[in-house]
Amino acid sequence: MGTFQMNKRVEILGVKVDAVTMAEAVEFVEKLIDAKKNSIVATANAEMLMRATHDGELKEILNAAELVVPDGAGTVWAAHHLGYEMPERVAGFDLVQEIMKIAPIKSRKFFLFGSAPGVAEKAKEKAESLYPGIKIVGTRNGYFSASDEPEIIAQIKSAAPDVLIAALGVPKQEKWLAAHKNELNVPVSIGVGGTLDVMAGVVKRAPRWMQRAKLEWLFRALLQPRRAGRLIALPQFVFKVHASKNKSNKN
Repeated sequence: MGTFQMNKRVEILGVKVDAVTMAEAVEFVEKLIDAKKNSIVATANAEMLMRATHDGELKEILNAAELVVPDGAGTVWAAHHLGYEMPERVAGFDLVQEIMKIAPIKSRKFFLFGSAPGVAEKAKEKAESLYPGIKIVGTRNGYFSASDEPEIIAQIKSAAPDVLIAALGVPKQEKWLAAHKNELNVPVSIGVGGTLDVMAGVVKRAPRWMQRAKLEWLFRALLQPRRAGRLIALPQFVFKVHASKNKSNKN
């Protein structure tokens, strides 16, 4: 984990999540970029935390990450339910936008990696129109086989970004970033799930009122019926968090 004060780390189902505000998360990412230490930033929602309960490799990667932000109402709820302070939700999409917003001032360079062919390019165009002067030094879609990996790694290394935005889905993006962290030699790599799809306009984001009502997960399920099966993870997550609280109360 990173260098935030020890009391700012909250353990949810065995995964340590940083209890940070958006402003603190952005500030910390900036420090990681300046430190040039090949860092990983993870965006932990309920689905990721549930997966980590039966995927030891993912749990290990998350607990070794420099920063794990509470991406999702479920993560914030779980922290509060377990008696911890968790100031706010730090959505991966919003975190990326905030970092990009201030990037032109410091000449930060980005590489967009993931999603279907053409999506990263559209996300690049969107970023360039939203954040004039931003440097997107490379794009690559997320469709590849093991034989393509040396070429992808070489492409990212030669572009030398400060931030690698990886949208390969959970847990593929976390495992890929961890496996190639030192080889890639990128100061900060962030696993962002569907962020590039939203930036590119391929997938809509929930309206503000649904985000405020903590119903973004429901909006995504309605919009993408293939995700509906994954919703079963939410009641399972609530049950598991409740069970872990009862267990700790008995000890």
